[in-house]
Amino acid sequence: MSRVDEDGLALTGRGGFLPELVKAVLERGMGAELSDHLGYERGDPGGRGSGNSRNGTTPKRVGTEVGDIALDQPRDRNSTFASRLVPKGARRLGGLEDMIISLYAGGMTIRDIQHHLAATLGTELSHETISKVTEAVAEEVAAWQARPLEAFYPVLYLDALVVKIRDGAHVSNRAAHIAVGVDLDGVKHVLGIWVQATEGAKFWAGVCSELANRGVKDVLIVCCDGLTGFPEAIAATWTKAIVQTCVVHLIRASMRFVSYGDRKAVAAALRPIYTASTEEAARRELDAFAESSWGKRYPATLAAWTNAWDRFTPFLAFGPALRKIIYTTNAIESLNFQLRKIIKNRGLFPNDAAAIKLLWLAIMNIEDKRARERAKEAGLPKGTPRKAPGRLIDGAGTTGWKAALAELSLVFPDRINPHL
Repeated sequence: MSRVDEDGLALTGRGGFLPELVKAVLERGMGAELSDHLGYERGDPGGRGSGNSRNGTTPKRVGTEVGDIALDQPRDRNSTFASRLVPKGARRLGGLEDMIISLYAGGMTIRDIQHHLAATLGTELSHETISKVTEAVAEEVAAWQARPLEAFYPVLYLDALVVKIRDGAHVSNRAAHIAVGVDLDGVKHVLGIWVQATEGAKFWAGVCSELANRGVKDVLIVCCDGLTGFPEAIAATWTKAIVQTCVVHLIRASMRFVSYGDRKAVAAALRPIYTASTEEAARRELDAFAESSWGKRYPATLAAWTNAWDRFTPFLAFGPALRKIIYTTNAIESLNFQLRKIIKNRGLFPNDAAAIKLLWLAIMNIEDKRARERAKEAGLPKGTPRKAPGRLIDGAGTTGWKAALAELSLVFPDRINPHL
């Protein structure tokens, strides 16, 4: 270690200190495995006439987290020895595959990962090798996407991210929708990811049918951002479910038509509509906005609220506790914010499956990082302030859920009580 400071000895990469250390450890470990396999140590006279003996070594190069390592793998004369440290056919050891998947989940392309490993570790992996490592999680993604779900979710959130998909010689924008269900304990679960290839009710009918086939028998309230065809698909699958348009998305959509200098004033004029105590009061406030100077100046803003009225008003029938939970899809906005950064780094995807795979890996990666940060603070004395973040979305609790569940049980007793 003194040579690292004095002579500039490299720690990683070809000829570095750590690769040589790992090489020595692995070769000694394989030697110990061979001794255990043969039943006697090197040079032990007791091994004479045992029927098997050492038979030199075989050169083998493997990739590791600290660079490529050239090993001398020991062998026996009967060719019955198989090392568990360096299995036959293995070309990558340690956490190199985990590192590749983590870099991929962070938004790096396969070629970016290839250049990064070569520059930092001196490990040169082909494009095909890295692609196979990332494709190894495809089965996990498929199993996760097809896993059984609970029969009942009181609240279902649905929000979308825009991803760029290569379509032949063109690049098209598609919506990757993420569904988050809240169970009876108020715990959120990511139910699935779907890339929207076609518009309207046909696509959403397929999504709802898939959720139903995976076990979801009933949903009380579905919160979404005014997606075309979704109410019809919901009605066809869960006939009693209520579709609630996200108020925040509705406000944003209506403000697109307002000049920047007038936005604060128009937003203040719209606020009495969505904070009204009842649907009738909200309608009076909408009529008042229509008669105001702002309503006359921005008729497109008024039309946005009028067209979405039937899907905007359901939450007005509930109390304050439940309104806070269902009036917006912001419950998954923090997740979408993190995913958008990764999508931006990634650029475009070769197909829909690649987009779904990256989004799934990103969600798992984010949750794993947060879990590691919480684990570091697990041993701190009681009362010590903790800075580690909680779960981002999957497995996170819903604030104020007990009061909201009490309201739901009063409104939907026949649908909730059988599941309590």
